[in-house]
Amino acid sequence: MPRLALLILLLTSLLTACERTGAPDTLPALDTLQPEQASGYTERTGWLHTRYAVAAANPLAAEAGKTMLAAGGSAIDAAIAAQLVLGLVEPQSSGLGGGGFLLSWDGEQLVAWDGREVAPASAGPDLFMVDGEPMTFPQAVTSGLGTGVPGMMAMLAEAHQQQGHLPWARLFTPAITLAEQGFAISPRLHTLLQGDRHLRQNPLAAALYYQPDGDAHPVGTTLRNPAYGAVLRQLAELGGDTFYRGAIAEDIIRRVNQRAGRQHLQVGDFSRYRAIPRSALCTRWQQAQVCGFPPPSSGHLTIMQLLGILDQLDTRHHASADSFYTAAGLHDYLEAAKLAFADRARFIADPDFVTAPGGDWSSLLSPAYLRHRSQWVQTPSAGLATAGNPAPALAWYAPQPPQPEFGTTHISVIDAQGRAVAMTTSIEQAFGSRLMSDGGTGQAGGFLLNNQLTDFSFRPTDAAGHPIANRVEPGKRPRSSMSPTLVFNADTGELVASLGSPGGAAIIHYTAKTLLGLLPWQLSPQDTVALPNLGNFNSPQTLVETGRFSPEVLEELISKGHTLNERDMTSGIQALQVTPQGIAGGADPRREGSVAGE
Repeated sequence: MPRLALLILLLTSLLTACERTGAPDTLPALDTLQPEQASGYTERTGWLHTRYAVAAANPLAAEAGKTMLAAGGSAIDAAIAAQLVLGLVEPQSSGLGGGGFLLSWDGEQLVAWDGREVAPASAGPDLFMVDGEPMTFPQAVTSGLGTGVPGMMAMLAEAHQQQGHLPWARLFTPAITLAEQGFAISPRLHTLLQGDRHLRQNPLAAALYYQPDGDAHPVGTTLRNPAYGAVLRQLAELGGDTFYRGAIAEDIIRRVNQRAGRQHLQVGDFSRYRAIPRSALCTRWQQAQVCGFPPPSSGHLTIMQLLGILDQLDTRHHASADSFYTAAGLHDYLEAAKLAFADRARFIADPDFVTAPGGDWSSLLSPAYLRHRSQWVQTPSAGLATAGNPAPALAWYAPQPPQPEFGTTHISVIDAQGRAVAMTTSIEQAFGSRLMSDGGTGQAGGFLLNNQLTDFSFRPTDAAGHPIANRVEPGKRPRSSMSPTLVFNADTGELVASLGSPGGAAIIHYTAKTLLGLLPWQLSPQDTVALPNLGNFNSPQTLVETGRFSPEVLEELISKGHTLNERDMTSGIQALQVTPQGIAGGADPRREGSVAGE
């Protein structure tokens, strides 16, 4: 049996116990389909600000961004200040030890800043292979081998140099103050700390986040992180490149290599790192120009493929939220998603290492190609999709086998001058590699390191020896699903919205849902982000959010050939929209997000 078929068979058998058949959910491994566990649902009414707004995953971060805008800062300034606070108060999702994608509009120029982590020079295609077989995912995450060279600080520094207004050091003040004076542990942070089995094993993290008996510090405990504050002071005074030379880089390298048991990271890997300014991808859809991130992100291409294929089907089924959230509407969406994810698995990877179909990524969004792909959709479901042929192949790649993805946090900003940022950042799994660095300060605390290299395909080839586009290679950036998105009026060019979400591969579904809600359905940002979640990744099972769909709709989906797995789908969507009344904001009720502004 071919290896891909065997992997699919194994995944199907593992998930069978949790199908919608009344069998108990006894397989914690299914949580690998969720980046972070659920921590509650809080109804929100949304926000409206008349001058500027910052939407972030924690109120302290949103307020830090607001402070910069009130001082005359740009959207970039606000995003940087908010991100530095998130690395402290939401360490499970992002931070200095990770990376991200930053989409920035300064009123004239749109730049896609690529701060994705990079595989070190020592990393080869067999990085995660042992005796001819891939490591288990948990082994790879905590092995140290999953840690790539962090790109966060280089990305923030480069973006500030081009589009920042306030002094660099000023952006660090809110995070330094909170690190040194302390902040109250939130319910979500406590829940994730308490539920994580691996983080306690790291001495720095155990001393920072846990009590002597091993329990996480209670909700409301004042948490101080002196090492994080000290590292930020260095970066504020000496500049972002300080992260990539001297004590900070050396401490990261030492700790990672000690865990890996080999020279995985080296000084040269850090000194060579650069954030890359890329050209954003913009696609006309629903009388709007939707702009997102190019590869190595798969987000924009997969989202717009999905929505473009959906437009080729019965448009009555997605003309409104009411018609979409029917079995007919959801069936069409899920089948379109399978087609888009099939192409994603074969074609998309770091553009410095793979060639786009026909030499142009837009070939995946050709209207003629999407019309052709849509012909595969039928009722009942046709099963799993295969990749298409959007253009004459310049290179042949095998599809990547199914593999867990994690992540992330998102920040959206619109400032008083109409400049905007959509930035999604990550350390990959919740709490990343479970390795913490104190930046060589010798003080208590620090920041967590990423396991982003596990976003590469563990297998470098398929059973026939054909290469997988997203295989590990030295200097390569792993494929991502992060989808920071800015929307413009297609006719006037005026800014319409900034949005994005965490959620691993489900980011693509969460962002697609938000675009549908804001544009054709004309819902408010808050009503949009609260809509029920679901998704299929061209996999045997469809995830549906627990308790959000009627039994009748679920039963009818089953009758159309879908195998359903009801789960918490913990999106963290942030969305800002320019309206005649001002900037309307929404923050996902499934997390602790907030919108601050004036």
